[in-house]
Parts: sequence; structure tokens; C-alpha cells
Amino acid sequence: MAILLAFVLALTLHLRQWHPDTKRYPHQGVDVTGYNGPIDWHMLHARGANFAYIRATLSANLRDTRFEENWAAADQAGVARGAIHIFSLCAPAAAQAANFIRTVPRTQNALPAAVSLDFHPGCDARPDRAAMLKSLREFLTLTERATGKPMLLQLSRRFEKHYRVSQAVARPIWVDQPLFAPGYAANGWKIWRASNFRRIAGVSGPINWDVIADDR
Repeated sequence: MAILLAFVLALTLHLRQWHPDTKRYPHQGVDVTGYNGPIDWHMLHARGANFAYIRATLSANLRDTRFEENWAAADQAGVARGAIHIFSLCAPAAAQAANFIRTVPRTQNALPAAVSLDFHPGCDARPDRAAMLKSLREFLTLTERATGKPMLLQLSRRFEKHYRVSQAVARPIWVDQPLFAPGYAANGWKIWRASNFRRIAGVSGPINWDVIADDR
């Protein structure tokens, strides 16, 4: 039993520090929300995070409580930053786009923004595929007109399985699966969330760790 416990402890400690090989994926970073609490962005940068995606807005009228703080601090620390909108199947696309545009400054050096597509708590709506794609395209048209850049589609496996978004909307894809790069997007991926349990100096608790595939 003692040997088993020691093995489990060693594995847990290893996973907390694990990240994909920097030789294969030189551009590595984080995605954060207000739930991560206060972040020491200079320390995070020193520990290998050279980009960050920061949650900005949710649905039509909600904003992340720490967006402005994180947005400014990441830039001051030299961390490239992009904003994330949490898309809701229960709110009009135009209202969601307006919320994002009001909240996120149009910054010339910002990374392309991302829209998170998943089935979120508090919304039981499941429109058919045609209706969902129409709503998503309306959101993208409005937000990309404001930002001047194509958005990333952050796709959960279950959302992609249900709606097959990557087959219908030609945008860079962000996938999510700990430890092993998934292949559920139709045309490969641009960003991979490789861990949601990494522990790193600069933030208390686990943090999402991501890599960029520059060769895809």
C-alpha cells in the first residue's frame, strides 16, 4: 500500500508540473478567468507563459470580474494577450457581440479573439444545427468587423460532436483534452489546451495550460 501511495503521489506531482515539449511547441501559455484569482503576470511569464487568453464576456450581459485587471497586467508583463467570449445558446448573437465589443478594447497588438463553444450550465437550449450555425456566423461577423481579425473557435469535444462546427465554419480551432492532443476537429487545430491541472508560480491553484501549433 505504501508503494502504491508513493507512486500516486509522484504521478500527481509530475502531472502538476507537466507541459508539452517546448521544442515541439515553443509557444506556450495560459487561459484564465476571474476564478483564477490574482495573478502575478511577471512571474507567470518568467515561468514560460508567453501568451494568455483572458475571459472577457459571457452571453449577452455578463463580464468577467477580473478582465480589465488581467488584460492590463498581462500586457505590462510582456505576455501577448487575447480575449475570450463564452457563447450562449440562450442569448441573441447580436447582443452577445455587443457585450464583447463594449468590453474588449480594440488593441492593435492583441491576439485574435476566441469564442468558447460548449454546453454551459444554466442554458438548456439546443437549437438545430442550421439555427446554431446561423447565430454563430452572425456573432462572428459582428465581432470580427470590430476587431479586424478572424476569431478562434474554442470547441469542446461534445459541442463539436453535436454540431460539427469545424466542418461548417472556416476558422482556426482550439481543442481541449489533457495530456494527449485530440483529433476531433475536422481540419486540425491551432491551439491545444493540454492541461487543466498544471501548478505554476504566479497563480494559486491549477491553471489551464495551452500550446500553439505554428506548423498547422
